[in-house]
Amino acid sequence: MFVVTADQHRSRETGDRVRRLLEDLSPWADERAEHILLPLERTVGDEVQIVLSDAETALDFTLQLVRAGDWAIGVGAGPADLPLGSSPRQSSGEVFIHARNAVERARGKAEPVPVVVEGANNDAAGQATAVLQLLAAVVRRRSAEGWAVADRQAQGMNQARIAADLGISPQAVSKRARTAMVEEERRARPVVAALISTAEG
Repeated sequence: MFVVTADQHRSRETGDRVRRLLEDLSPWADERAEHILLPLERTVGDEVQIVLSDAETALDFTLQLVRAGDWAIGVGAGPADLPLGSSPRQSSGEVFIHARNAVERARGKAEPVPVVVEGANNDAAGQATAVLQLLAAVVRRRSAEGWAVADRQAQGMNQARIAADLGISPQAVSKRARTAMVEEERRARPVVAALISTAEG
């Protein structure tokens, strides 16, 4: 089982962004409902939490938060006390402790990118953190132009269709994809997901 806990950075300066995050990620949650054991909710203050069944969805959700910006993110991997409660706040178990420890670490200045994995398998969690931070660094530096290409590729559009949709040449699409490291992200995702899954123990 996987729990992702995220805490908003500098909420006193930027205002509470939890409500907007919940609204923005509603379509994402609808598409992945079968993998969501307990839905995303505000747990306390400017913190959110979600409970997921698989590592791939946990990774995808984490990268959604990285893209949104201003979040310290902790990914917990491990067992939970069953049955789960009706919400993350009413549930408990080792995986929730891992997620709590991970987000506390992510908030600290020692981490180069504010995302950390903790789990029953410490070695795998450490490896997952290292590679996930590298992937997150790629994602959070991507420009709006890069996202325009990446999002359309994720929808299954080919290069010619993307070019027509954006009103640019196929060569420009290719250049944007290279600059945004879209292919590198695609290839790295299964590796990171496998490490997070192994961290579950």
